[in-house]
Amino acid sequence: MDGGGLRLNMNGLDYLILALYFVTVLGVGFAARRAIRTSVDFFLSGRSLPAWVTGLAFVSANLGALEIIGMAANGAQYGVMTVHYYWIGAVPAMVFLGIVMMPFYYGSKVRSVPEYLRLRFNRPTHLLNALSFAVAQVLIAGVNLYALALVMQALLGWPLWTAIVVGAAIVLAYITIGGLSGAIYNEVLQFFVILAGLIPVTVIGLVKVGGVNGLMDAVRDSKLGEAGLHAWQDTGSTANPLGAQWLGIVFGLGFVLSFGYWTTNFAEVQRALSAKNMSAARRTPIIAAYPKLFIPLVTVIPGLVALVTVKGLGAESGDLQYNNAIPLLMRDLLPNGVLGVAVTGLLASFMAGMAANVSGFNTVFTYDIWQAYIRRDRPDDYYVRVGRWATVAAVVVGIGTAFIAAGFSNIMNYIQALFSVFNAPLFATFIIGMFWKRMSALAGFWSLLLGTLVSLSLYLLYKGGVIDFNSDLEESFWGAGLAFVTAVVVTATITPLTAPKRDEELRGLVYGMGGVDLKGDVLAGDAVWYRSPVLLGVIAVALAALFYIPVF
Repeated sequence: MDGGGLRLNMNGLDYLILALYFVTVLGVGFAARRAIRTSVDFFLSGRSLPAWVTGLAFVSANLGALEIIGMAANGAQYGVMTVHYYWIGAVPAMVFLGIVMMPFYYGSKVRSVPEYLRLRFNRPTHLLNALSFAVAQVLIAGVNLYALALVMQALLGWPLWTAIVVGAAIVLAYITIGGLSGAIYNEVLQFFVILAGLIPVTVIGLVKVGGVNGLMDAVRDSKLGEAGLHAWQDTGSTANPLGAQWLGIVFGLGFVLSFGYWTTNFAEVQRALSAKNMSAARRTPIIAAYPKLFIPLVTVIPGLVALVTVKGLGAESGDLQYNNAIPLLMRDLLPNGVLGVAVTGLLASFMAGMAANVSGFNTVFTYDIWQAYIRRDRPDDYYVRVGRWATVAAVVVGIGTAFIAAGFSNIMNYIQALFSVFNAPLFATFIIGMFWKRMSALAGFWSLLLGTLVSLSLYLLYKGGVIDFNSDLEESFWGAGLAFVTAVVVTATITPLTAPKRDEELRGLVYGMGGVDLKGDVLAGDAVWYRSPVLLGVIAVALAALFYIPVF
């Protein structure tokens, strides 16, 4: 198998499946519209959804383009070490969010992550975070849109700009119409469509290379070699495919990057805030952790199959970039009909990711920028209208940022760089503020600002060739770690010199201050043992540890 262009031979049946899917998605948007009466309905689904719906939407919002295209690209480039992004780089943080942090988010009735910072610190911190979140979401929406367009261009032969505009129009339609419920119910649907598209690629790919043993032998003979089959081996030095030491993996990825992403990224937290009560909100990320444990089977394995079956994979540009691992496999392995399902799954994944960014953006823009600083005390339906216009604006700007993303050969590297600048310092400010009541409002603002600037400077120095790292990902791990440490040091320096907030202002916002009610809205049936967030969380983390044993 060679490059030979990425064009897929889609036939009438494949296009029919694709068309049916788009009709369904818009139908779900219209159905959700009937339930929208207030702004809380539009932005937070009226806080009424069951845990299994919000849990699947939580995974699906993260199963965007990046995850599928990016993790398969990493699988081909770095081998089995890619599983760190799941088992140490996601599951523990998702469980922590459910058990420890969700009570503060859901209990304090905040509508967004920046709003929590306003209550805990002050308005400058709130505005800084609202603006940086808005910028980050629009940049990431651009990445999802670019990936969507790449696939449509490669598979259907459309020009890049046409594909970008059409993809944007469909996402715009179902969020503007249906609000967050439209996005969430579509994400649950997308979760199953995405799996239906990826499982055939994995199974047919494994059969083709002679099963798991055949794949392992082929990887040993590839440019990755034996090292491509191990997760922790040789992490005492940087002599491994990822070029990272175990300390960077555990602290940079396992702690700062992953906790920073899962616990403070509003696009994810928003899914849990829409749950119907405290128990369902706490279980949302924990239920999501279970599918997350198994997703490497349908992303990393296809990446390895592509590495050993597609000759010349790993070119700097053109059809044989690592980013194209999954589309190349679809072209080579899938029969018509199945191909339609797979292409639909891919498009679904981009739309899920982009919808998560856009619905996060419109909520923060409306509540935290427009309502807080520009137009206060307007009637509720005014803010729903602002939300709909913010959606349009986000998608239009996203079309612009899609062309920035086009400049990177592995889009995952670009995303990790964004996370290390925007999420890591926010996580430090957040976690100290949540557990140390003495931390002052000024310390909150300066730790967030300086942490962000340090990480951004490191990235620019690396890009300008002043500082050298083994890989782009290693720079992200260091940038995240440094941002975290900077924020901690700034907080420890400023706090003793400034006045703390009064205890009564911190109730329900800081650990150990009371004011959080875990039992107040329990429904009959929530008390059964298998619905305990703590028990479900412990099992998920134990499974993540067990999964490492065969690939150590």
